[in-house]
Amino acid sequence: MRFEGTAAYVADKDLMVAVNAAIALERPLLVKGEPGTGKTELARQVAAALGLELIEWHVKSTTRAQQGLYEYDAVSRLRDSQLGDERFNDIRNYVKRGKLWDAFATTKKVVLLIDEIDKADIEFPNDLLQELDRMEFFVYETGETIRAAVRPIVIITSNNEKELPDAFLRRCFFHYIRFPDVETLHRIVDVHYPGIKQNLVRAALTQFYEIRDVPGLKKKPSTSEALDWIRLLVADDIAPEDLRADPKNALPKLHGALLKNEQDVHLFERLAFMARRQG
Repeated sequence: MRFEGTAAYVADKDLMVAVNAAIALERPLLVKGEPGTGKTELARQVAAALGLELIEWHVKSTTRAQQGLYEYDAVSRLRDSQLGDERFNDIRNYVKRGKLWDAFATTKKVVLLIDEIDKADIEFPNDLLQELDRMEFFVYETGETIRAAVRPIVIITSNNEKELPDAFLRRCFFHYIRFPDVETLHRIVDVHYPGIKQNLVRAALTQFYEIRDVPGLKKKPSTSEALDWIRLLVADDIAPEDLRADPKNALPKLHGALLKNEQDVHLFERLAFMARRQG
């Protein structure tokens, strides 16, 4: 069982090595990188390439580790007991399975995505150490142990918003997705927009990387934002010669797809003003 990439996802050699190493070691693959570099999509493409089911657990700031295992609805059981509902007699009716339980319960290998783990509380990763290491957990309400019959492929993504605990990192195989160079991003554009005018792509990518290199930029545009921008350029039938080669002279066309906060817009406006004064 090896991941060799897919036609819909451009994966470099190092990324494929990392995925296959995590599969061989049967350890979670922790993937970090800038937002929009394809970390979440990686899990979907690994599942598609290997013909496996994908179970997605999207972590939020309020997510607790227990929710990935199960949740016990004591309030509903109390209400049903007061109403004389027969469901009250079986406590299992009030135990809601989480995503880890779903991944452990299947008899086939699956891909489990734990997306943006750094959004949750700092204790969240530590609370999952034993479950991800031993692939089992205990349900106190029913007295049963849920144990994975087949160890899932676990892919964990992080935007590096906060440091993860050392004990958690020791149990993972780590890979950082670097921002793609111009040749790789060109390939990614070709995958998403086959048949696109190559002279437009070259001109757009030249300006895109110039924008990313502007000193003082608060949020550099990502891969997904580059794809959105190029899609808009094609939709508006922008000619390559209409794109400014130097983004310091004015705001880039359709800049709302690339610049996502007012500080960066003001930065380009100031650069344009200074360029006009010097001119």
